[in-house]
Amino acid sequence: MRSPHPVPTHPHPFEAPPAPPTHRRTKRRGRRGRFAFAVKTVASLAVLAAFLTLADRWAVLYAEHRAADTLKQRLRLTAAPEVEIGGFPFLTQLADRRLESVQVTVPDVAADRVTLAAVSATGRDIRLDGDGPTSVRGARVPELHGDVLLSFADMNRELGASQVTFTGAARDRVAVRGTLPVAGHDLRLRADVRVARDGRRGVDTRIGGIRLDIGDLATYRPGTRPAEGLHLTPASAAALARETRKARALLAVPSVVRALGVPDATVREAQRSDTALARLTGRPEFVRQALRLNLLDLALAHPELLSRLGLDPALLDALSHLTRPALADRLSLAFQLPEPSSGELRLRDVRVERDGIRVRITGSALAVGS
Repeated sequence: MRSPHPVPTHPHPFEAPPAPPTHRRTKRRGRRGRFAFAVKTVASLAVLAAFLTLADRWAVLYAEHRAADTLKQRLRLTAAPEVEIGGFPFLTQLADRRLESVQVTVPDVAADRVTLAAVSATGRDIRLDGDGPTSVRGARVPELHGDVLLSFADMNRELGASQVTFTGAARDRVAVRGTLPVAGHDLRLRADVRVARDGRRGVDTRIGGIRLDIGDLATYRPGTRPAEGLHLTPASAAALARETRKARALLAVPSVVRALGVPDATVREAQRSDTALARLTGRPEFVRQALRLNLLDLALAHPELLSRLGLDPALLDALSHLTRPALADRLSLAFQLPEPSSGELRLRDVRVERDGIRVRITGSALAVGS
């Protein structure tokens, strides 16, 4: 019969007694658990932030694409502009219907006779018009700053037709060099274009120093002043003094003799004697007076005389119709900024740079859309 009270058993004399419980491991496990939870929480927040950022950036890209298409249609552009919306986050700005900044770059904008290579403008504190974030009908731009580039490369292609080049010569001056076909002859062209602001929205160009060289024979400068018209070059005037036949042909014209200021007796003697002719044409005064002769005046009454000098009568007739306004119109770079439907758009500065003419623009109280 078993005893009602169990007899306690004793461990084996060679077995170690059980170790007492320790609280250090429990504390470590607790700290590790809290650390793991914190890491998971931070990772989750990072994933959520990345998702929200990605969603915000996708919304920006979509809005920029829609804005570019809308501007292309309403402004009747040949290519869609580049639109960049600034500020973060975008969705918050959209909900508030106020954008921090929007930069728009429009390439290849037609402006009178030239094409503007790029029109770039940045509007700030833009207020959106609409019933909600998804129904934007237009925008109001209280402040706008930008610039317009009139590229020399475009001008060379459009105005020069691969024969005339435009290059920057000074802050307000453009040099024009090349050839101009006139009556079947390629004449060397030189001109200077001065660029200045014309009112609030226009760029004006003044053409000066226009010169057309007919080889080394003569130079044409359009105008009615004594230094303008068609004149021999110093080299051809000196050669004329050495060529007996051409000199006698020139002295046979009374108007030329009067222009040269040579006495009639001296002219008659020079017509009879080569020695007297050489003595007359060898004087420095003869060459200087020959340079002052306007050959266009001679062409009207004595076309055969200019033929003897090596000038084509058809070319002389074409030059007589090639006036300063006609030449200046070919080289004009003037243009006007479009007038906005509301607000004000004006020029702030015009400067000639290495790659073209750059115009700074400002605007205020502008509206886009309905």
